[in-house]
Amino acid sequence: MDTRALVLFLLTTWVAGAQTPATGYVGSEACKTCHAVMWFNFYKNPHYKSIAAGNLPPERTGCEGCHGPAKAHVEARGGKTTIPRAFSLMPAAKILDTCLACHAKDFSRANIRRSSHTEADVVCSNCHSIHKSQTPKFLLARKQADLCYACHANIRAQFEMPSKHRVNEGFMQCSDCHNPHGAFAPTWRDGQRPRMVEQAAGTNEEACVRCHSDKRGPFVFEHVPVRVEGCEMCHNPHGSTNTRLLRRPQVFALCLECHNGAGNFGREGQGVIAQLSTHNMFDPKYRNCTTCHVRIHGSNSEANFLR
Repeated sequence: MDTRALVLFLLTTWVAGAQTPATGYVGSEACKTCHAVMWFNFYKNPHYKSIAAGNLPPERTGCEGCHGPAKAHVEARGGKTTIPRAFSLMPAAKILDTCLACHAKDFSRANIRRSSHTEADVVCSNCHSIHKSQTPKFLLARKQADLCYACHANIRAQFEMPSKHRVNEGFMQCSDCHNPHGAFAPTWRDGQRPRMVEQAAGTNEEACVRCHSDKRGPFVFEHVPVRVEGCEMCHNPHGSTNTRLLRRPQVFALCLECHNGAGNFGREGQGVIAQLSTHNMFDPKYRNCTTCHVRIHGSNSEANFLR
């Protein structure tokens, strides 16, 4: 056999192998015989587009795209153990790998493998229900707040406090601030990692400034803790017994946590500036610092945030 014939033989063999259909796949039509309810409602499911497209390989199409080839399952006339990927029997790591086979390209899931949820073996099927979703958006197993509260009961209590973000009222939801699939390491709080707090794309800003855009800055005169420590330095983001979600009942008590004259750090080596001696804290008119320091989050006109 000469060289040209050998090359032609190898090329023909490779092309034939590449076109060999995947074995064990019977198509989603076979599933509707037993799983009629799931099949007849599947057209409402975002995953149905794999069938509607009509041009995807069997291993990426319909029921078998998630559950694997169904030939053995059909021949055995059912049984979970005959399903290659029966999610109720799979370990957490394998469930995650199966879902990420398609969903890994989404930027919002870039940090999912190092997220707090994944590290605790909380994976896709713990929050999402593909066939029996209670919400049309995101295929969640339950209403989003109820789903989060199932594990985060302490946060639920905070949303019952007098001053709170209105999650229970439906005005906003947990994912407006948090990314349950994990977030990039933040630049605030000295690199300490808040719990999967979402950040503005490309700016690494706190989720707070999405709504509170007047606090975004940059300002000519920055209030340093706002940039370094973040909003949580003064506010409880979920809820508080104090007005404006503050961590202290009195404004001056919050300010004096830092403004006590301690240390020799800062731009001019003066440490944190203490309150003036003329500010008698026993006098009620000096206890609400923001009466005068109205631009406490930052100012473009006055170094002491007076305007």
